Amino acid sequence: MTDGAERLPETALSRPAAAHDQPIETDALIVGAGPVGLFQVFELGLLDIRAHVVDSLPVVGGQCAELYPDKPIYDIPAIPVCTGRQLVDSLMKQIEPFGATFHLGEEVQIVERRGDGRFFVQTSKGTTFLTKTVFIAAGVGSFQPRTLKVSGIERYRDRQLFYRVRDPEQFRDKDIVICGGGDSALDWALRLVDVAQSVILLHRREQFRAMPASVAQMRTLCEAWRMQAIIGQITGFDDDDGVLKRIKVTGGDGITRSLELEYLLVFYGLSPQLGPIAQWGVELDRKQLPVDTARFETSVPGIFAVGDINTYPGKKKLILSGFHETALAAFGAARHVFPEKKIHLQYTTTSTHLHEVLGVNSPSMD
Repeated sequence: MTDGAERLPETALSRPAAAHDQPIETDALIVGAGPVGLFQVFELGLLDIRAHVVDSLPVVGGQCAELYPDKPIYDIPAIPVCTGRQLVDSLMKQIEPFGATFHLGEEVQIVERRGDGRFFVQTSKGTTFLTKTVFIAAGVGSFQPRTLKVSGIERYRDRQLFYRVRDPEQFRDKDIVICGGGDSALDWALRLVDVAQSVILLHRREQFRAMPASVAQMRTLCEAWRMQAIIGQITGFDDDDGVLKRIKVTGGDGITRSLELEYLLVFYGLSPQLGPIAQWGVELDRKQLPVDTARFETSVPGIFAVGDINTYPGKKKLILSGFHETALAAFGAARHVFPEKKIHLQYTTTSTHLHEVLGVNSPSMD
């Protein structure tokens, strides 16, 4: 199991958002860039509905990026086996014709219906939207970093204590301690060893959960005295005029030692939280969103829920179930986006319009 979003790089197909002073007007806003959210882009695109996508993670992929980027998946139709990373890459390629705009590293905080029937949406970075429909494809919720459970240490957050790395150059020629034993911790230790003045990797046990090649490379660097790996847990810290100077580490031998540092990077993994969704006015059932199975619409008309976040009789939390839900949700949304238009079911094998939309040549029909 991996614990880091950074292992799945942002693809060039993820069209980033430009700065806007006024709300972005769109027909559909998808909350969540996991596999189901990505396929929702595709199903909406087939109905000529363009979408913006918001995700709290800095990369696309959702749980596939967070939990099993390199583990095999066997239940995707017509694909005997693929990794989470491969599935996300294929979905990004599939939705390329629809030009979705991605707003990554942003959490949707406010969803309010306006008088004209559209929804006003605002993210944690202040990005705002006016959208006719909202699709909640947030899986089991937004992923938040598991924090360091040391009393008082959060005061240094985003100053000397970080749970994500946005600019590696910030640590140039600095003394850093990296906590964790998964892919993110190892990846950043290996990447920053040539950037920082010193790198200490701190893990609570000798066994690591990261890729074996990364663990082997780390041990080789330790043997060459280019970095250190220490077994223990942080149990305290020392402060000097508001500046974190050193942490106290208790080892397996019960002895507590001090480590001087300038920055502390913690990669203990991510945990899903329902977060602001609970404040959007939709009906909840044990942290899930009840939907009808004809349109996968929530209790609020115009807000749809697909994937693991929804619930209905017989619900199965499978990616393939989420794919099915996106198709019906797209048709359900079309009546909000095109209220005067009659929507016909078209098949990608025979529809010349869909071939044009997808950028493929229509086969000749004999």
